[in-house]
Amino acid sequence: MRRKQNYNKGCAWTKQEDEKLIHYITIHGQARWSTLPKAAGLERCEKSCRQRWIKYLKRENFCVDEEDLIIKLHALLGDRWSLIAGRLPGRTEKEVKKYWNSHIKRKLIRAGIDPNKHRIHQKIIQTTAKSSSSVSSSSTDFNLHFQTPIRPRVYSATHQTK
Repeated sequence: MRRKQNYNKGCAWTKQEDEKLIHYITIHGQARWSTLPKAAGLERCEKSCRQRWIKYLKRENFCVDEEDLIIKLHALLGDRWSLIAGRLPGRTEKEVKKYWNSHIKRKLIRAGIDPNKHRIHQKIIQTTAKSSSSVSSSSTDFNLHFQTPIRPRVYSATHQTK
């Protein structure tokens, strides 16, 4: 019979625990989750450590080039996240979709761009026409980039696979 240990079950992770987990994984890697908590000095079960690492701590930030590519590919392909992720090496479909919904979509809305149609909202166009002096040239360049929608490719019957 296995003896139950005193785990911090159900308690929120502290910064110190996160730092211990990050430090241990950066030095030793994520080879054996069953031995990791004890070796890292954590009073957590292996499942908790694995989930904490994968869901919260492992996240890598997207660079500006990747953001631009996601925006352009979304304009071309729509919500086909697996095709978009296929153009970004090392990124999963779920990761790209999550980043779109939590960061890029909101960024476009704040800039006055409709994230679905990739066009400037009519209200924004009317207000910028009235007060064009208050808009900087860099933001107008950004907004003008998305004024014309990019149409998805239409394949003819000869290009379809059987």
